[in-house]
Amino acid sequence: MRELLADKLKTRIYDNREELGAAAAHLVAANIRKLLSEKEEVNIIFAAAASQNEFLAALIKEEGIDWTRVNAFHMDEYIGLPAGASQLFGVFLDERIFLKLPFKKVYYVNGQAANPEAECERYGQLLAAHPVDITCMGIGENAHLAFNDPHVADFNDAKAVKIVDLDEPCKVQQVREGCFDSVDLVPPIAFTLTIPALLEAPSIYCMVPGAAKANAVYHTINSDITEKYPSTILRTHPNAILFLEQQSAAKLGMELEMQTVNTK
Repeated sequence: MRELLADKLKTRIYDNREELGAAAAHLVAANIRKLLSEKEEVNIIFAAAASQNEFLAALIKEEGIDWTRVNAFHMDEYIGLPAGASQLFGVFLDERIFLKLPFKKVYYVNGQAANPEAECERYGQLLAAHPVDITCMGIGENAHLAFNDPHVADFNDAKAVKIVDLDEPCKVQQVREGCFDSVDLVPPIAFTLTIPALLEAPSIYCMVPGAAKANAVYHTINSDITEKYPSTILRTHPNAILFLEQQSAAKLGMELEMQTVNTK
């Protein structure tokens, strides 16, 4: 495992996806146990994406966690898909973690809500009532966080949850990952937790494997902190860890060499 520090963002690079997922799960689990020793409940936001598969598979195997004192949220959801559709992020998380552990409560974003604006308010109120302790997330190929694509990302968003339209690279990623057969089948709008809502958590764990994420990772580490690359905001968080593996870190060669020199 190699390490890199970019502003405040701690980055750890592993040999493969399985090692990345296991290491992230181990750290998240340790934090959950610590928090449960200090407070009655723990609130966690989870991402629904293929990048989270190894992490979630490892997390559900962690022992010594009283999941009956943990509340779960998810960070985004398509608008307009029918209930039970396989592409829904609530369904994705049900299959990988929500139905595999005895959570105290799972709070779902309702993608079929008759009044989407009212659903934003409802979910925002739930987040306010259950202040988040941990955010487990990924980074999109366009450097988005949740569905905060560059054209709608706002580092100072006043809302906790909002409705956004998805940009073309985001839709293409959904097709490439096998969620939809073609771009025209990807719902054009979705709910998303905003960037301030995601970063409200005292601890952030960001799992980003895969060669398709290499460009986004490079910009996360190197570009100016602006909404053009939403993930750059992670460099301002006091306790965020970015988990990479060889493929997703492939464009960080010079940064790793400089870090090695600086630590000798």
